[in-house]
Amino acid sequence: MRKKYALLLVLAMSINLTLPAFVQAQKKQQKPNVIFIYADDVGYGDLSAYGATKISTPNIDKIAKEGIRFTNAHATSATCTPSRFALMTGKYPWRQKGTGVLPGDASLIIPTNQLTLPNVFQNAGYKTASIGKWHLGLGETNRQINWNKPITKGPNETGFDYAFFFPATSDRVPTVFVENHDVQGLDPSDPIEVDYSKKIGNEPTGLENPELLKLPAAPNHGHNNTIVNGIGRIGWMTGGKQARWTDEEIAHVFLSKAAQFMEDNQKNPFFLYFSLNDIHVPRMPSTQFKGKSKMGLRGDVILQMDWTVGEILKKLDELKIAENTLIIFSSDNGPVLDDGYADKAVELAKGHSPAGPLRGGKYSAFEGGARIPWVARWPKTITPGAVSDALICQIDLMASFAGFFQQKVGSEDGVDSFNVMDAILGKTKTGRTSLVKQGGALSLTQGNWKYIEPREGKAVQELTNTETGNNPKPQLYDLSKDIGEKTNLADKYPARVKAMSAELDRIRDLGRSK
Repeated sequence: MRKKYALLLVLAMSINLTLPAFVQAQKKQQKPNVIFIYADDVGYGDLSAYGATKISTPNIDKIAKEGIRFTNAHATSATCTPSRFALMTGKYPWRQKGTGVLPGDASLIIPTNQLTLPNVFQNAGYKTASIGKWHLGLGETNRQINWNKPITKGPNETGFDYAFFFPATSDRVPTVFVENHDVQGLDPSDPIEVDYSKKIGNEPTGLENPELLKLPAAPNHGHNNTIVNGIGRIGWMTGGKQARWTDEEIAHVFLSKAAQFMEDNQKNPFFLYFSLNDIHVPRMPSTQFKGKSKMGLRGDVILQMDWTVGEILKKLDELKIAENTLIIFSSDNGPVLDDGYADKAVELAKGHSPAGPLRGGKYSAFEGGARIPWVARWPKTITPGAVSDALICQIDLMASFAGFFQQKVGSEDGVDSFNVMDAILGKTKTGRTSLVKQGGALSLTQGNWKYIEPREGKAVQELTNTETGNNPKPQLYDLSKDIGEKTNLADKYPARVKAMSAELDRIRDLGRSK
C-alpha cells in the first residue's frame, strides 16, 4: 500500500513539474491574430517614420518603434487593383488579363478555384474579414451586376468569412457600402443603376452642373459624372439615394466595423484585412481633421489615416490581445498629388516630398511607384526599433503565412509568392533575391540592380505630372548608390542589361522568379 501511495506521489509531483512547461509551450504555439492595414496611395515619404517633417504620424511611427520598419518593401504594381490582386493571389497581376484599374461595375477578377491569402488563414482555423476598399470586382464574369439583389460573388467567395466594403474606389460609382452580399440601406422603391459607358438618369453631373460641387474636379480626369455628396464621380449612377455614403463618414464607418470584428473574435485567432479609403481621392476627411495639417485636404487625410491606426492599436490594448497580434501597415502603391480634384495638394505640399528620396510615384516604373512604407509589430517576437533592408513584397504574404502554418501550397497556387516570413519578422535581413514590378513598363530588381525594360510612351503623365519611367531604351540603375534613379548605367554595363533582360523574359514566359 505504501509503495502504491509513494508511486502516486511521485507521479503527482512529476505532473506538477511538467505542467507549467506544457502550458508555456502551448502559449508559444498560440496562433497570433494578424491585422494587415492597407493604406491607399501613401508614399514612401508620407510618414514621419520615413523622414517626413512637415507632417507627423505618431501612431504609425509607434508600430515602427515597437516593431520593425522596412526600407526595401514593395507592392507589385504602381496602381491599386493589380497590387491588391497580387496580395490576394500570390500571382503577378500581369499574368492574368483584366487586372488593370477596374471600374465600379467590374466582374470579380480573383479565381475562386485557387488558393488565396484569406484561404490560408481559414485553413489554419482563423476567422477572416475584409473591411474597407475592395476594388477587385464583383459578381459573375461578363455579367452585369444587379445592385438591388444579393451579389453572387465577392470577398466572401475568395476566403473572407465577413466583408464590409465599397465596390471600387470612392471616386467611382456606385457610392454605397456592401455587407457580405447586400448593399446597405437600399430602398427597394429606389433601385440602383450604374453605367460607365453613357449617362443614365437625370441627376446633376460635374460636367453640366459645376456650381453644385463642393470639391471642384480637375480638368480632363473624368471626375465630372454623377454628383454624390457634392463631389463629381467617375461613372453614372441613378437611384439608391438612401444608401449613398457621406465621404466625411467613411473612415469612421470602416473603423467601427473593424473594431466590432476584433471584439467579436477576441477569443479566437483572426485575420483582418483592413483596407483604408485614405488617402485616395476625393480627399474629404471628417470635420475633426479638416484644416489640421496645414497641408490642405491631402495632409488632413494623412492625419485621419494615422488616427485610424491609433484607434486600432487602442482597441487591441482594450481587448488585451496586443501581445499576440501581428499588425502590419503598408500601402498599395506610391503617392500622387493631383489625381483628379482641385484640392490644392500640389501647392500645399511645398516642403514635403511624398515619395521621399525616390523618383516617380503612382503610375510610375521608377521606385516611387511601388516601393512603399511597411512597418510591423508583434510584441516579444519582433525586436523593437528594428530596421531592415530585406527585399520583401506583398505578394509574398501568401507563401509566408502558408509556411508559418506549415501548409502545403499547390503548384498552381501563389506561383510568384515566396516564403520570406523570417525577413517579415526581422529574424533575417535576407528576403527575395529578385522582384518584378509593374508600372507601365516592367522592371526587374536583383540585389542592388534594377532594370527597366524599354517601353514607348510619354516620359511624363501630364494629368498627374508623374514621371512614368517610359523610355525606348533600356534603363539600369544601381540602387545602392542611386536610389533616386538619376544615372542610367545601361550603356556602361551592357552585359548586365542583357542578362537581366533575359531573366525578365524567362520569368514572364516560363514561370517563377526567386
